[in-house]
Amino acid sequence: MKPGNNSMEKPRFWPQDDGNPITCHEKLRVLEENWQEVQDIMRDAFEDAMLMGVSEQFMRARLKDMVESLASPKNGGQAA
Repeated sequence: MKPGNNSMEKPRFWPQDDGNPITCHEKLRVLEENWQEVQDIMRDAFEDAMLMGVSEQFMRARLKDMVESLASPKNGGQAA
């Protein structure tokens, strides 16, 4: 089951590695705030790039690459 039905919407739940949802209210608050902040920044960067004439396909690919290259604090700082 996917956490959300639209990648721009916040997930309906935040699964842990074992599949169980995060239930701590403080953790949920932080996750939801972070989600909104990242969404706003990515949208602004994408829109700015489009207005400046950057290829939409190029910008989407670069944003995806950025996410894919994020280092995980769980596996010694390596990308997933």
